[in-house]
Amino acid sequence: MENTFINKTFRDSNGEIVLAQMPNPPLIVWIVASTLALVFTEGKINTVLDVLANGSLFTWAWMELFQGVNYFRRALGLAVFIGIIASKVI
Repeated sequence: MENTFINKTFRDSNGEIVLAQMPNPPLIVWIVASTLALVFTEGKINTVLDVLANGSLFTWAWMELFQGVNYFRRALGLAVFIGIIASKVI
């Protein structure tokens, strides 16, 4: 297989096209905490769930940005990372 930009963008080291993967633990924690935050909408538990959700999504984005299997996954991590920061600043 040629080492082209398209291959580096969408293929992993085994030559497989990777756009989505099974969720890793930080992403699972984010999904669960975000869902529970919809149930517990006020109080300290909501604050804890919000911090847990944001922290786990930040961790997932950081992992994708620096350990993603291809350029697409790294760009996805960067986009989520910027989105998290922008949502807190605005």
